[in-house]
Formats: sequence, structure tokens, C-alpha cells
Amino acid sequence: MLSDASAFLGHLKSLSFYKDQAAHVHSIPPREAVAGELERPLPPALAASLTALGVLPLYSHQAQAINAARQGKNVIVATAAASGKTLCYNVPVLEALIAERGSRALYLFPLKALAQDQLRGLRALTATNLPNVRAATFDGDTPDYERAEIRRSSQIILSNPDMLHLGILPNHAGWSPFLRRLRYVVVDEAHVYRGVFGSHVANVLRRLERLCDYYGSRPQFILSTATIANPKEHAERLTGLPFEVVEEDGSPYGGKDFILWNPPIIDPAKATRRSANSEATTLLAELIQQRIRTLVFVKTRRLAELVYIYARDRLKEASRHLAERVRPYRAGYLPEERREIERDLFEGRLLGVVATNALELGIDIGDLDATVLDGYPGSIASTWQQAGRSGRRGHRSISFLVGQSNPLDQYFMHHPEALFGKSPEHALIDQANRYVIKPQLLATAYEFPLSGRDAKLFGPAFQEACEELEAEGTLRKRLNRWFLAPSVVYPAKDVNIRSTCCEVFSVVDTSRGGALLETVESATAYFQIHPGAIYLHQGEPYLISDLDLKSRVAYAAPTDANYYTQSKDVTDLRILHVAKERQAGSVKVYLGDVEVTTTVFAFKKKMLLTEEVIGEEPLDLPPQSFDTVALWFDIPRAAMDLIAQRQLDLPGGLHACEHACIGMLPLFALCDRNDIGGVSTSAHADTGQAQVFIYDGHPGGIGISEKGYEMVEALWDATLKAVAECPCEDGCPSCIQSPKCGNNNEPLDKAAAQIILREALRGGLGTGDGGRETGKC
Repeated sequence: MLSDASAFLGHLKSLSFYKDQAAHVHSIPPREAVAGELERPLPPALAASLTALGVLPLYSHQAQAINAARQGKNVIVATAAASGKTLCYNVPVLEALIAERGSRALYLFPLKALAQDQLRGLRALTATNLPNVRAATFDGDTPDYERAEIRRSSQIILSNPDMLHLGILPNHAGWSPFLRRLRYVVVDEAHVYRGVFGSHVANVLRRLERLCDYYGSRPQFILSTATIANPKEHAERLTGLPFEVVEEDGSPYGGKDFILWNPPIIDPAKATRRSANSEATTLLAELIQQRIRTLVFVKTRRLAELVYIYARDRLKEASRHLAERVRPYRAGYLPEERREIERDLFEGRLLGVVATNALELGIDIGDLDATVLDGYPGSIASTWQQAGRSGRRGHRSISFLVGQSNPLDQYFMHHPEALFGKSPEHALIDQANRYVIKPQLLATAYEFPLSGRDAKLFGPAFQEACEELEAEGTLRKRLNRWFLAPSVVYPAKDVNIRSTCCEVFSVVDTSRGGALLETVESATAYFQIHPGAIYLHQGEPYLISDLDLKSRVAYAAPTDANYYTQSKDVTDLRILHVAKERQAGSVKVYLGDVEVTTTVFAFKKKMLLTEEVIGEEPLDLPPQSFDTVALWFDIPRAAMDLIAQRQLDLPGGLHACEHACIGMLPLFALCDRNDIGGVSTSAHADTGQAQVFIYDGHPGGIGISEKGYEMVEALWDATLKAVAECPCEDGCPSCIQSPKCGNNNEPLDKAAAQIILREALRGGLGTGDGGRETGKC
């Protein structure tokens, strides 16, 4: 167990590898529990169960949530990891089952493993004093022979939105007894439901409410979430219902030392830093050698394996026994393998685990003393979720955030107050996105015909979406109701609720007779599975020999190639409609609908370890287009004049500004850098002006550009600081280079980008035009 974080940090500083990596140490003091009072006593059997588990008295936020639920309110609980949010919904649900045995509850979790974990906790709570409570999971792993009995007799069903969308709602006739008596709907980890996934789930929940109304029930909703900036707004957008927020955390906290760990610079001119993965490996090995139980978070499955292998090999030099107490954990493992790792970690047989964000959510893995985050997870909310996996039993803990070479990570390394003093981001969804709502309305019409009264449930976009579906021939209108066309058989199966893309490409293994490896969304297929691509499947490399566009099949075979591939593309953007514009600093900022067209025209081969480019080959693939939402802004005349006077590169400055703004936007919106795209041009075809565009990377948009438009001054300010404070001379991945740039990060001009941002913030003489060069990413 960790006894003294400062002593461990002192130990690290004494080692030869230490080169002032500890950029900042943030100490969070411990706090005592704050007890709450219920407005009326618990039922004796439930009180006895809670007493036996040692979870009484209730914390203040638990009591507040239970009191609100008893009053018939919909509740969202937004408190820290390990604060006991589960009791905020288990207690009201169990009270309802005790008072009325015929009541039912539906629990929704984003992961099947979470449902299994919560089922174990629920059974522990009810085993002794509430033995008649029947709870079961119902998901894709549930055997067919068990499903009818679960549907018929279970009072609490634990499932996920995918199964609700695909298996429960379309078959509602068989679920009618359950839906008729549905008293509570619990949505756990609600912060996960953002972007495309959240937009789909918002429509799925409306379909559930519609069917409950049809069968005469009106369930209450209880949501739990990590700390986000807009819990009330998010809950109400997800469900369309009013909510009460509970966010004053009354749970005890053991305290934490949170260390921002910046890898040392090894090339001052290029500001090249030592690999964050190498630093995370070293930290893991040192923590385990000190017998400090540790969880390392990495961003990809492949990294989970690599960091594990490097740490294991390093530990073997000290102790083979220690090396055997480290394991990787990621999606792609068989369920029984993951359960074994979870159990070994919970019971103390493992000292260290290297995991993807599959372990970020609330699966109980017992007492951990340390967490290492190999790179910023993409949001402040996820940072605290991951860091909160250590110290979950009230003990003091330590967390490391290892900075990677990108603008946002390096911004936090130099501005810790942005991480520790800033409220978390807004969770964004767009339930009315036409690429989401239209297929969802087809699934809704399958359940029973649509009518005008559904407009209240699905919002202003309902009427137009129905008319478009009618024009497309998938809906037919009769007697003021819309029915499915006979050609539409089971629409839910055609909708992937975690994507706006319905079409997929199959990747098949030619060495095994065409066995299916996995599917890839059409939106990313040309980038990932083009002919000649090296494609990773569960960490193993495959060479794509051919891509059949007509049948949407990619043919792959295992390879031992010592290189990886990176596609090159060009993007064109046309303005369709300007929805808003405003003055920001010295320039105009715009928000509107755009059409984005991308062509993948080549790919590079890069050596795995050295990143050396060993070849480039052309591709002949058709362009792909989609409509989305973008923000864009003019360039100050003063900036353009300064750039010309100093003989800097205007297109390079625009391109660099675009990259850096995209890298910093996740600071303000709960999104990933890969959710955003950009275009910069010194004379856009639709306006004739020099402008930078940032657009949502999903058809129809998911609210990211809207948030950027609202906060563009803060975005410019943070971006300017990230670029100006980077010690490189001409630009690097820590400031203006982008790993996803289709133009090979050319041209870029760091000095010109700083002038553009500085003048936009401080004021200028207006906008002007320039040449025709364009940077597109």
C-alpha cells in the first residue's frame, strides 16, 4: 500500500532516468464523510441489508437523491468516482419492489461488463434480507433458453442501450407485462452518452417512453454520471424530461497527490520528447517494485500489450515473481479472460494492470494505490474517472498524467490550473441530427405507426424527418399516421447506435477461407482498409490486398511487415448555409451548414520504430461527401499585414492555426480530436476571404462546432498559449503538427499562426483576402 506519496516521488527523483519530469504536483486533501437524513425511515429489511454491508449512514448526496426520487422526481447524480452513486438508484428501486412486488425496473449500462458487476453488487445487497428480489442481465450474451423466463419473472433487468434498441423495443409485445409495470429506468454512466452514441440513445429512450405511455406506465428516471459541466441539461436532452440535479458530494475521500509528468526533451530544436509510453512503462515498473498496486491507462489495444511487455521484461530483471503479477486488459479478450483479470486485481493477486478505457468505468476492482494515465484521456471528466480508480476505499493515493507530444497535453503540463481549476466539459448531443433521427423514426414506426402527437416527444425535427422518409419511400402516410413501407422489414437492425454510419465494410481473412475478422464503418474504410494498408486486428497486423467497393469487402492476410501505413487525403468544404454570425475580438465568426468532400489519394509506409518513410503509393478511390456543421472565422487585416511584412507564410500560418485550434477544442467540449476536422484557406471559394474552418466529423453534426462558436475567444486564447509556450523552433506535434493531417503537415508556419491568434484576440483593422493556397485536414 502507498504510505507516503512524497517519499515515492523523492525515490523517483533519485533515479538516473529522472530529468525534471515532475512538472507539477497537485495535492488534494482528504475529507470526512457528510451524513444525510432521509425524510422517512427505510423499510426494515432494506435497512438491515444496508447495515450488513456497512453502508449506513447514507452520505448526504445519497439521501438527497433518494428523497427526490421518493417525491416522484427524475434525478441525475453527478458526483465523483467511488462516491456510492449506486445506492442512489438501488434504494428507491428496492423500496418500490418492497411496496409493490409487481413493480419493475430497467437498468441500462454502456458496457455488458458493468451490468454483470452491478448484478453481483445487487445480489449481495438482497441475498440475506430481500431474497425474493429477482434480478438478471439481458444482453447479447444471454442464452436464448433463458430469455423468456428473464422477461417474465425478473423484477430488475440489467441491460444496455444496444439491446434495448435492437432486441427489446422492436419486440415490445412480448415485453408488454414488463413495460406495463415499469416503475424506474436507471441510466448509469450517463456522461458516456454523448456525441453520436448519445444522440442515438436520446431517441432510443424516447422510443421507450412512447411504448411505456402506450402500455399505461410512466417510469421515473434516475441517472448517474461522472462530473460534467451540464448534468441537468444533459439529462433533459437525453430523455426530454425535467430533472433535479444532485452534485454536492458527501462521501469521504482519502486524498490524492496528482503529478503532471512531462517526458524530457531530447531534441531542443524540434522539442522532441522522450516517449510517453516509455515513461509510463518506467513508472509502472517502479511502482510495482515498491509493491504499490497500480493501474495504467493507455489509449489503444496495441499499447496495452506493448506497455505490459516492456514493463514485464523490466520487472524480470528485478524479480520474476513481480513480473508475473502484471497483466494487460483490453477489449477483444474473451469475457472469461477479462473476468479473471478483474477478479485477480480485486483479490490482490495482481500488482499491476495495463488497460484501455475498458476499465475506466465503475467495474469494482478493489483497492488500488496508484493510477498512471499514458496521455490525457481526451476530457477532464475522463481524467478524473481514470485517476479516481485509485484510492477508492478512502486511502490516500497517487496519480500520474504523462504528457504526450500534442497541444492539449503540453498545455496542461504548462497550465495545471486548466486541469485542476477548470470545471469539466459539457456533454454534447444532438437528438435531432437528421442522420440519427431518421433511422430512429423508422425503428419507432416499426413498433407502432407514427402520428402527429409524437412531435412532442421527438421535437421540432419530427415533421420534416417524416416527410423526408415519406419522399424516400420508407414511410407511407394514411389517415394522418405514418406506416412503414412493406419493403422495410426490421429497421432497428440497420442502425448502429454508436455511429451515424449505417453502411459497413467487411474485413475477411483470405488465409482462413474468407473468415470474417470484423467490420469497418464506410466513413473510415478508405482511410483504414485501402489496398496496401496494414490493418491491426486484435493487435495482429494484416495486409489489405484488395478493397471491393461494390460488395464492400476488404481482403486481408496476416503479415510480418515491419512498417505501418498512413493515408493521405485532400478535403474540400463548401458553405451551404450561414446560421449565425457574431463579432469576436477583431473578426467575424460564423456557424453554419457545410458540405465536406474528402478524397484519399495515396498512402505512406513508415517504419514501426523509427517512423522513417520508406515508400509512398498512389490510390484511386472515389471522393466521399457528407453534410455537417462548422464554425469558421475571418483573419484580421493587421495579422495579414504583419505576416507579409515579416515575410512569413500566410497559408502555413492558417494551416498551423487550424491544427492547433482543433487540438485544443476538446478542452471545451466533451469530444475527441478525431471527432473534428478542419480546412484553412487564404481565399475560400464561397467567400473570397482568408478563413479557418473547424467542422464536426460526423454527418449532421453533434454540437461540437456550436460549442466552439460560443467559446471561440477562450479557444483562441488557450491555443495561443499552447503554441507560444512550446519550446520548438518551427513547430512540432506538441503545438501545430497534427497526426491526422492529410497534407503531411505542410505548409506550417508557427510564427504566422501566433500572429493570427494574437491579432484576433487583441483587435485589428478588419479582414482581407489573399492568394488561393489552401491547407486541408
